[in-house]
Amino acid sequence: MLRLWRISLIVLCFWFKPLYAASAIVAVANNFYGPMKALNADFSQQTEHALQLSTGSTGQLYAQIVNGAPFDLFFAADTLRPQTLIEKGLGSSSFTYAQGCLVLWSTSPGLDLVSLLTQQDFTHLAIADPKLAPYGLAAQQSLSKMALWQAVQAKLVLGNGLNPTYQFIASGNAELGFVAKSQVFKQGQYREGSVWQVPIDYYQPILQDAVILRKGQNNPVINAFINYLKTERAQAIIKSYGYQ
Repeated sequence: MLRLWRISLIVLCFWFKPLYAASAIVAVANNFYGPMKALNADFSQQTEHALQLSTGSTGQLYAQIVNGAPFDLFFAADTLRPQTLIEKGLGSSSFTYAQGCLVLWSTSPGLDLVSLLTQQDFTHLAIADPKLAPYGLAAQQSLSKMALWQAVQAKLVLGNGLNPTYQFIASGNAELGFVAKSQVFKQGQYREGSVWQVPIDYYQPILQDAVILRKGQNNPVINAFINYLKTERAQAIIKSYGYQ
């Protein structure tokens, strides 16, 4: 009888646990998708809440929000779109959660990427569309700083965000390209290939803001997650991907 009672108690605990958990839908810019998955896994363990993630370029996600996408929170790769959403009455407040770094990356190891770039010894160079992705704009600014923007026009391959840009390079369709450091850096080291971290004075600082959207203003999961982001364990996860 006692054994049956214990089994029943375990079943009831398992049954009622989801009633105390809640969820939120979060739109995440491509560059922060990997870190956000790691943060979400840790957040779920700490609080039993869950985030549903949707990713794309900052420009694509912004357009979806303006057209009624049911997101609670938006992690952009710039400060402009969150501020514009607030001005449009679609968001309530914003905060800076990271500063990103731009890198030039190739899957082939041992390459002098700066020499390849300046001598234009390649067939295709991948960058994210500067109109959609802040990292694409940073790549354009860096190439202009190096007086190469016009020279590489015929060799450019534009991705509709950082994930497609990464795939161009990873698949070998472009020998090299500009991506976010967070895409090729984890646990204090670059994962593969050759990397050149672009000097930060070559492009405008990539300050990344998040904004609480109208739908998420009364969602307790949003407040819980924002408080979680302030913890040392969350900050350690973010920095492990190379953010400043």
